Amino acid sequence: MSMSESSRQHHEIAAKQGPVQVAVVTVSDTRTRENDTGGDLIEQRVTSAGHAVVFRTIVKDEPERIGALLDKIVDETGARLILFTGGTGIAPRDTTYDALARKLEKSMPGFGELFRMLSYSEVGAAAMLSRATAGTYRGRVVMSMPGSPNAVQVAMDKLIMPEIQHLAWEVAR
Repeated sequence: MSMSESSRQHHEIAAKQGPVQVAVVTVSDTRTRENDTGGDLIEQRVTSAGHAVVFRTIVKDEPERIGALLDKIVDETGARLILFTGGTGIAPRDTTYDALARKLEKSMPGFGELFRMLSYSEVGAAAMLSRATAGTYRGRVVMSMPGSPNAVQVAMDKLIMPEIQHLAWEVAR
């Protein structure tokens, strides 16, 4: 069986699993529910594709809070994908990558690599400042992307949504 046949079969099986439950976390010291455009965009993409946002919140950019929140989501929700937005840069207060990297059991370097590649065509060399990352944690897929609406749109439309069911199925099978 060729790789494309296997991948196609996996996509077909995953598609039969039904809607994916997703958690959305905005990491920010300043965003509120009223101006959380990145979180709104993620929720809109997920729900318009027929999936469910089962948890959504905003957390301060503090590693201990981010890590504790990740555990709470895993313990208390059925979310198969946990999507973080914000805190992925290199500024001193950008700690999402650091908090998540300590917890991820398997990393998915391709997500960050592809995200930066796609971002490069839009923002040029500044794309290298992003520490977008992904991996698995306790049977869930965890992905983090920058907080700007444009970055969220790129990550959701080009990377996450085309594979959402496949990602959820792979980590649960």
